[in-house]
Amino acid sequence: MTYLAFHFVFILPLIAVFAVLVARVRRMRDLRPDALAYIGLIAGVAFVYTIPWDNYLVYRDVWSYGPDRVLAVIGYVPVEEYAFFLLQPVLTGLWYLLVRDRLGHVAAPATGRAKSVGVAFFLALTLVGVALLIGGGHGLYMGLILAWASPVLAGMWGLAGEALWANRRAITWTVAPITLWLWIADRIAIGLGIWDITDATRSGIDLVGLPIEEATFFLMTNLLVAKGLLLLSLRQTAAPPVSA
Repeated sequence: MTYLAFHFVFILPLIAVFAVLVARVRRMRDLRPDALAYIGLIAGVAFVYTIPWDNYLVYRDVWSYGPDRVLAVIGYVPVEEYAFFLLQPVLTGLWYLLVRDRLGHVAAPATGRAKSVGVAFFLALTLVGVALLIGGGHGLYMGLILAWASPVLAGMWGLAGEALWANRRAITWTVAPITLWLWIADRIAIGLGIWDITDATRSGIDLVGLPIEEATFFLMTNLLVAKGLLLLSLRQTAAPPVSA
């Protein structure tokens, strides 16, 4: 299987299904049509933020791709990988809209400790990531993931931690199924040789054959998408339900 075929098997069909379901939703509760624009915004930010990071990973031989599995390479990264930077936020974002349609939006309490706890947790992960980066070797890949994603998540909790905590059910239902699906797809892709994770830069800990670093990557990126969309949705003025 090629990387392009991977998209047509594991990513694009789900996006198509979710897009149809979102289009058919008659009552979006507090989700207005500009929520789709927010998915585009998140995808654009993810694309720009991920490009230098991913190129550095390939440059450091953290990831590698079979030359017969990709169409072309720009910099160090295959064009299909650049496409994935956009496709994953769209996939997760559309699923988020469906989850939010079911669960709605929970108002955040005026005060609480969730913000400070969330900031502290993700800042601690950032420090762990930096320490792993400095150490290099088998901790390099995990260090790159944590040092790249955790500061952004810490900033999100600093901006609206109470809202994130109040809506943790929607975030969980957004992140968990998509992350599990991407874990399965990633494990299959590695098994088929579409891409490979270098042993020298990872811990060697696997979850049913999936490197723990890969599992962490998809968890963190889906958290970034779900929480980013939630924060953007806070800017929306709640709209009254539309009669079917």
